[in-house]
Amino acid sequence: MFVADCLQVNQEGHLCIEEQDTLELAAKYGTPLYVMSETQIRKNCQRYRDSLKRFYDGNGLALYASKAFCCKEICRIAAEEGMGLDVVSGGELYTAISAGVSPEKIYFHGNNKTAPELVAALEHKVGTIVVDNLEELEMLDRLAGAKNMRQEIMLRVKPGVDAHTHNFIRTGQIDSKFGFALETGEAMAAVKEAVGRSNVVLTGLHCHIGSQIFDTEPFLLTARIMIGFLAQIRQQTGCELQKLNLGGGFGIQYTPEQDPPAYETYMERVSSVIHEICGQLEFPTPYILMEPGRSIVGPAGITLYTVGAVKEIPGIRTYVSVDGGMTDNPRYALYQSEYQIMNAGLALQEKTMRVTLAGRCCESGDLIGENLPVQHLEKGDIVAVLSTGAYNYSMASHYNRMPNPPVVMIKGDKDRVIVRRETWEDLARLDV
Repeated sequence: MFVADCLQVNQEGHLCIEEQDTLELAAKYGTPLYVMSETQIRKNCQRYRDSLKRFYDGNGLALYASKAFCCKEICRIAAEEGMGLDVVSGGELYTAISAGVSPEKIYFHGNNKTAPELVAALEHKVGTIVVDNLEELEMLDRLAGAKNMRQEIMLRVKPGVDAHTHNFIRTGQIDSKFGFALETGEAMAAVKEAVGRSNVVLTGLHCHIGSQIFDTEPFLLTARIMIGFLAQIRQQTGCELQKLNLGGGFGIQYTPEQDPPAYETYMERVSSVIHEICGQLEFPTPYILMEPGRSIVGPAGITLYTVGAVKEIPGIRTYVSVDGGMTDNPRYALYQSEYQIMNAGLALQEKTMRVTLAGRCCESGDLIGENLPVQHLEKGDIVAVLSTGAYNYSMASHYNRMPNPPVVMIKGDKDRVIVRRETWEDLARLDV
């Protein structure tokens, strides 16, 4: 019935996250409200950590992709669970450092890092910077030289693999804004350029083929290609790179019809290919990194809304308007993303309505979903949208001057605010 272990129904028929009644949470904190399960997050982190130990003899590290959901508390939790951190901006880097994450376990990504961001990374002694283009390589080499430093780097490579996801979240094919292409010889040229630089140390390669991928085959093909490229680099340059970051993109279940493989299945199958190809090419098994983000926090989060109005257009559709929308969840507007929703107070009852869940922005496209099955809804009911732990808070906007909702973390029967609700005063704080 549910997309995550942390969700259940109590004796009153109310949706619960861990041991907390969602109706009581909505009454206590107001809506819209993001709610996260700490137990589920830690469990997901542990599954990756345990898989690395099992399938790679511990020769690797899972990096939490903080773009999925970034705040100080989630950085602390990831660090406590033995994970590194993947950051993609100066703001995410600042958050991670402020949360006490060890800089050497931070990997700094991004296709257009600014000079101030690179200076901040150098000053904080970030462990690895993933270089995306030659202009960045030159700038980083110059900035590191000015500080008499040698910065460890990886190069982002486009392996030419199409993961067959939405066009906006495919990143591994040649027509992508990210990284160096293999097919054109661009990647090998970048490797040779990096090896010749004085103030950077090339330690490995990074790739990422897309997001929300259910099929393991693209990951297997990517592993084969990248190990082969590592062997080519050794042959052409004499440089034996020791690290391989295979990115993230592991799919999660948003609706009952979706059936993604278990994370351990991805890990086991990819590890088998890596060991096989390394054996064939007589290449030492590299230190394996990966970047789960959505699969760590996505299933662990829900969003609660209050119904404001139900508007039936006979023979066409029924609009159910809620007190949030595209400002706190833009994924339907961006990707036509699917969700499972329910009346949190009637969680065990049959879903007898089909509705378009509409937000409150002055925008026709402000929808959370269309033709969604749900239990009977009327004004004042609490709607729960499941699997919203990733790319909701992190992509929230202030369109129409809407304040961002708070984030409440649940652990057993305890709840705590980890991000405060914004106020109207907050929205105007930087205005001059």
